[in-house]
Amino acid sequence: MDSVCRLMTGLLLMALSGIPGVECLGADDDLMEKARQHFGVVSLPDQDELNRPIVLLGQKLFWDSRLSVHGEIACASCHLPQDGSADRREFSLDARNKLTKRNSQPVFNAALQPFLRWTADRPDAADQAMGSLTGSMGWGKAQDVLPVLQKAGYEELFTRAFPEAAVKVTVPQIGAAISAYEKTLMTTSKWDDYLRGQADALTQQELRGLRLFIETGCTNCHHGALLGGNERERFGITAPYWTETKSTKIDEGLYQSTMKEEHKYVFRVPMLRNIALTSPYYHDGSVKSLPETIRIMGQLQLGVSLKPEELQDLEAFLKTLSGKVPENYRQPDFSN
Repeated sequence: MDSVCRLMTGLLLMALSGIPGVECLGADDDLMEKARQHFGVVSLPDQDELNRPIVLLGQKLFWDSRLSVHGEIACASCHLPQDGSADRREFSLDARNKLTKRNSQPVFNAALQPFLRWTADRPDAADQAMGSLTGSMGWGKAQDVLPVLQKAGYEELFTRAFPEAAVKVTVPQIGAAISAYEKTLMTTSKWDDYLRGQADALTQQELRGLRLFIETGCTNCHHGALLGGNERERFGITAPYWTETKSTKIDEGLYQSTMKEEHKYVFRVPMLRNIALTSPYYHDGSVKSLPETIRIMGQLQLGVSLKPEELQDLEAFLKTLSGKVPENYRQPDFSN
């Protein structure tokens, strides 16, 4: 009897699915499980984690403009809260008042990635922070910042953060502290609620976008808890990327570092958490519209021409990945 009921229910659902405007109630019964196979959730840190001395030190360093050579920019200057911790400018200004080579990527959730930057040439947040001292922050040698921090009264904070260290205020300690802070900068959204079992967390349009995201093949590169950020891929599989992005300058990606032909136009796959907040898109900030970015990715990476309604559904799904600004992503009190 049960098998007959299941058969009749299946036939009814198949019939309903062919009627325009009628949502098939059982059509997405397996979607949550498919989503869990491809993706994962992000968890927020607890208050004890936020109050760790190394995290508090990292927060202060991240927001302190004295970390730059002329004392005019901080790490946070290119990672703005209102921009999803990215930068709405195509390129940012560094401490030497020069434009950065590539568009600034978000720091929210970034520390969960196995490597950082557009070509994945830095293994973690600590290495990224130390490298920025002689990069965007403008110092000739990373060690040149140490006397500035000591003069600014940082020694006590370093002692609290690294109580067993024989030497206080070192470059590796700067990297470790900023890394510890960035590891607390997590964002969650109703997308995580859905993956945890709340079936009604997403609307029907958002669910259509999710299904399309999976079935079109976006998950080939954009998978895991961050929906990307785990690997490097060639940008422009079906055609040179600049034919669609209209980029004014051609960036050869990883090839510029390795000079290996197979690395031409290879970049790290961006994570999609908070993607709706982090325009402009791509390494050169060449595209400002999210729907246009989705269209270009379908065309260049998958050879798929997405219909307007499909672009709308995919955009709706991607917007579910937007979370709140972390509570400790703010400038701390520098008076003490």
